[in-house]
Amino acid sequence: MRSPSADRDRGSVTAEFAVALPAIALVLAACLASVQLIAQQVRLTDAAADAARALGRGESAAEAGAIADRVSGGAALGVAVDGMFVCATLSTPGDGLLAAIELRAESCAVTGGR
Repeated sequence: MRSPSADRDRGSVTAEFAVALPAIALVLAACLASVQLIAQQVRLTDAAADAARALGRGESAAEAGAIADRVSGGAALGVAVDGMFVCATLSTPGDGLLAAIELRAESCAVTGGR
């Protein structure tokens, strides 16, 4: 024999799950987006280091930009020379929904002509 309270609670788990599911999906999407941004920042930092080393070896800004472009996937390159050091700055907007976030990375290297 079933109790009358069991009939009233029937389907409440489904309703609670339907309410909680969008919040869970939103948290999961935010976590995945942050992982994507972190990975893109790491690629940008590596590309800035590669470009700075190329500029330090005496290669042109176009050649260093091509090297950085292969690693970063199309970031804008800025070059600054300060005495014995040459610095490469890369910047790019985020991808997809996070395009409003600008990522930047800078790396410096000693020039070959000390």
